[in-house]
Amino acid sequence: MSDTMTTIEHTDRAPLDKHELAALVAADIPTGAYVNLGIGQPTTVADHLTREQNVVLHTENGMLGMGRAAIDDEIDPDLINAGKIPVVETPGASYFHHADSFAMMRGGHLDVCVLGAFQVSRTGDLANWHTGAPDAIPAVGGAMDLAIGAEQVFVMMSLFTRDGLSKLVDECTYPLTGRRCVSRIYSDYAIFELGAEQVRVRATYGISLDDLRTRTGMHFA
Repeated sequence: MSDTMTTIEHTDRAPLDKHELAALVAADIPTGAYVNLGIGQPTTVADHLTREQNVVLHTENGMLGMGRAAIDDEIDPDLINAGKIPVVETPGASYFHHADSFAMMRGGHLDVCVLGAFQVSRTGDLANWHTGAPDAIPAVGGAMDLAIGAEQVFVMMSLFTRDGLSKLVDECTYPLTGRRCVSRIYSDYAIFELGAEQVRVRATYGISLDDLRTRTGMHFA
């Protein structure tokens, strides 16, 4: 993370919509990277990757070389991602046992994973499998394996809850998925870089940096 990062404030527009957010995440994935896209919003990143990036997508249900979401006649009910969304395959795609897929995740073979989150702490702790509420349905999936196994963990989420509370917090109050694992947060209002006990804002969308500080209650480096 650069020591001279300057925040770009886009205050003359609305916050990012889900397609704009997915496009920003896709653009930041390194050429030739092996990547896992988590269930939910992160799966939309696949639709914005370019052929020139030569990114290889891994899905935990046993596929390497996953493509974008399938449409119309492309839909094959047996060809789905971890979120059960029909996808296309890319040239050279391969299939394997679920256990082998998790071995790839745990073995450090992924360059990037993109996950959703309920909360992320300023030190990069991730909470994304359970809110702790008595009636909530926990959904561990492969998030814990990805959080510890991928070289970089990007989080893609809305910045505020429906009640207006910040999901970027000093300390997570929900059960943790992983500790100090998140390196970057992509949200509708801002992109954050995490590291060295600091949170830096790369860019804001539809909000000023001062207002972002106020709404999150967070000190930014």
